[in-house]
Amino acid sequence: MLNFISFGSGSSGNCYFFYNDTDNLMVDVGVGIRTLKKHFSNYGLSLSQIQNIIVTHDHADHIKSVGCISKDFHIPVYATATVHHGIERNYCVRAKVPVGNKHVIENGVMQKLGNFNITSFHVPHDSMDCVGYQIEHEGMTIVLATDVGEITDEIRKAISVADYLIIEANHDEAMLMSGPYSAYLKQRVSGPNGHLSNKNCAKVIAEEASEKLKHIWLCHLSEENNHPELARITIEQTLAEAGKPIGGSLKLDVLKRKIPTGGFKLTSDNEQD
Repeated sequence: MLNFISFGSGSSGNCYFFYNDTDNLMVDVGVGIRTLKKHFSNYGLSLSQIQNIIVTHDHADHIKSVGCISKDFHIPVYATATVHHGIERNYCVRAKVPVGNKHVIENGVMQKLGNFNITSFHVPHDSMDCVGYQIEHEGMTIVLATDVGEITDEIRKAISVADYLIIEANHDEAMLMSGPYSAYLKQRVSGPNGHLSNKNCAKVIAEEASEKLKHIWLCHLSEENNHPELARITIEQTLAEAGKPIGGSLKLDVLKRKIPTGGFKLTSDNEQD
């Protein structure tokens, strides 16, 4: 069994943590270090416990504290070479990842981190590079895809094997187009290197999710162009129409933007869910 906590999911900071008594893995560190220490303490955890960090891309809301936490607690950081380069260049990352803690991953190549098997896949986004992750641990497969400009065959393939899915539902298309963003920002967000809408998030889950999918978490919701209940309803209705209703064996939750969500318990098929 694994526990899953989101310590923030949105433009203010993203950070996800999977753990049990012996294994753990952090994905992105875009939450401030002081805030993260407080949140960890509230869950009876310590940052010194973190074994490995994997990074999706080099935007500040995903990497702001990665150098600090890696340096202070001697934690290895895994990312593509391009993402590591982006972290070095990003002025928002005041403390850089120490050279000895940098580890390079390649898309499509499985990386073993303790009892986790990690495979990254390309995600279209306007960062220097962006990846999603297929995370395997003792018989379960977790897929994380955030900051998704458009759905690719790689993303579809990952979703199709997921037991657990963390996926972006960034904006409602009507809210975005009628909202306060400039024309440039509206085009950026809705473009092929921007963010995934509720509608397109729902559509790809309906098309690709298998019967083994147990839980969906919607992540990286826009504060200005979305609402948690609107995202939830969009996904629920689309899945119901596709014959994959929420309820019973399939659960749905929306991750909070600025405060922790969880912990959720993740189990393999041979464990009680």
